Amino acid sequence: MEAIQTEKEQKANRLINILAIAIPVAVAVLLGIRQKVDLGQWTTWLPHINGVINSLTAVLLILGLIFIRKRNIEAHRITMLTAFALGSLFLVSYVLYHLSNESTPFGGQGVIRPVYYFLLISHIVLSVVVVWFVLKAVYFATSGQFERHRKVVKWAYPIWLYVSITGVIVYLMIKPYYIH
Repeated sequence: MEAIQTEKEQKANRLINILAIAIPVAVAVLLGIRQKVDLGQWTTWLPHINGVINSLTAVLLILGLIFIRKRNIEAHRITMLTAFALGSLFLVSYVLYHLSNESTPFGGQGVIRPVYYFLLISHIVLSVVVVWFVLKAVYFATSGQFERHRKVVKWAYPIWLYVSITGVIVYLMIKPYYIH
């Protein structure tokens, strides 16, 4: 039985590691494509939808923490899996937007400009880092390895919450510069 679990875990680790590298690399490659694909005018609304998705994700992460502290495991599970699903939806929406639209430059001037770029850069870097942690956290939770889940969540949770909140802040800061 132990050998089967070990083999299963090795496969899961391999998949998590591949996804944690492949997702950011694929996003970077897609962002680097200069020739945009015409997917239609509807894609101009995707940044606004992504702002909502990030907001909902942040709220769900906070609720998930509240639920687990109250030992409401089922509500925690549903809330966190919903946050994970929203994160996946965000990724698809983000890729579709940047595949079909030019990036919007930030037009702010003065002291707000370095604040914006600090938030943007830290958001991007940590969004790459958090993929591995979140995948591990979800795997450990869904496979019943709750002690390992707790250990990885000590890193995953604050990073994921930071990425979600800064995603909303960055969106609100650049929102006036989007063209419809």
